[in-house]
Amino acid sequence: MTSNTDNSPRDWRGNLPWWTIIAPIFAGAVLLGAAFDFGMAGVFVGLIAAGVAVSVFAAVHHAEVVAERVGEPYGTLVLALAVTLIEVALIVSLMIVGGEQTRGLARDTVFAAVMIILNGIIGLCLVVGALRHGEQSFSLDGVSAAFVALATIAILALVFPNYTSSVPGPYYSASQLVLIAIVSLVIYGAFVFTQTIRHRSYFLDGETDDPGSGHGVPPGNTATALSAVLLLASLAAVVLLAKKLAPSLEGLVSRLGAPKAVVGVIIAAIVLLPEGLAALRAARLNRLQTSLNLALGSALASIGLTIPAVSVLSLVLHSKLALGIDLKSTVLLMLSLFVAAIALRTGRTIVLHGIALLVIFAVYLFTTVVP
Repeated sequence: MTSNTDNSPRDWRGNLPWWTIIAPIFAGAVLLGAAFDFGMAGVFVGLIAAGVAVSVFAAVHHAEVVAERVGEPYGTLVLALAVTLIEVALIVSLMIVGGEQTRGLARDTVFAAVMIILNGIIGLCLVVGALRHGEQSFSLDGVSAAFVALATIAILALVFPNYTSSVPGPYYSASQLVLIAIVSLVIYGAFVFTQTIRHRSYFLDGETDDPGSGHGVPPGNTATALSAVLLLASLAAVVLLAKKLAPSLEGLVSRLGAPKAVVGVIIAAIVLLPEGLAALRAARLNRLQTSLNLALGSALASIGLTIPAVSVLSLVLHSKLALGIDLKSTVLLMLSLFVAAIALRTGRTIVLHGIALLVIFAVYLFTTVVP
């Protein structure tokens, strides 16, 4: 009986509200209209922003449907990988079009993603969860495994280029770039193996391995398949619309006299919105383990997949790839890793931990605009 109910038309309609289907269609129409312009560039900027917003909320919904069906930690891995792969495609396309002017785009976007996730998303999740539930708990083993992988890739990719001598920083030589690309893939692959196969229990919620919606019955095959397709469509819409917004953002940043790194922060923030909202919702439901799986998994996917991709592109195009961050950014990255590791060291969190991370995030944003 349950199987019939799961696979009935009523089941998939109940799991897929009409607006979650219309959102990517609306975003596609906006993209098509923006391509032709029709002399209404100013109007389309507003429509593009609206398209980003509805696509983000639709992506979060579809990700939750897929996650309910496949269970943890596979559900959070699906969203992290989907967002990251599309983010990589966006960065690569911008690098190909922009040429040498975009040699620091990957670095700025990846660094912004790591800082947004470590301080902004995790900090907000800890604050929201603590205010609603007091003290929250999670698997210390899972978080420790993620931090080991994240700290290793982040330092090797973003800090170490400043201290090698074959090529003056912030660049790696061709052979060093190949090594870092391989190392990043190996570490990320080992993390995924640990998370999904060898030590899957480290990343489970503790109460259930199906972070469901509370309905007791997971979505049927039809609902899951449709949500998977619509999830990719919604995420693609977010990234493509962000790409359309980029020239307007660059113009605004230029007029304000802000550093070009601000553009990378804005693009990273837009791309990470689906994961951020999904992580916040899980924290509100007292599923902090799911929130941390989403956040840390996204940070690892972002840096672990983006660095190899842009490294290969740089070698193919024979262009320089600036990876090393400046001293100010290095201090903030080290502080973020240190405070986050200390805050999450016991397997329990309180509101102070979240506030400390949010303060670092505020300092990061401010000093990005006012270096």
